[in-house]
Amino acid sequence: MSKTITSREFNQDVSAAKRAALEGPVVITDHGRRSHVLMSAEEYDRITKADRFVGDFLWAGEEVDYELELPIRTLHERDIDL
Repeated sequence: MSKTITSREFNQDVSAAKRAALEGPVVITDHGRRSHVLMSAEEYDRITKADRFVGDFLWAGEEVDYELELPIRTLHERDIDL
């Protein structure tokens, strides 16, 4: 679960945001909308390994915490020619 803070809170206490990022991503909002995500360098390295795919993590038995956004599947009706 990620923590959410405003950009004002971030500017007032950067150290607290950095400490919170050690426990998980910190979402920073600007005027009520997500603008940035702060995370530890280790977490960034873990999720940006360009030479590995999600399947590589699964094959190695590593825990994977990804949310895959799949497009909504729609069925189109069509006439069947017999």
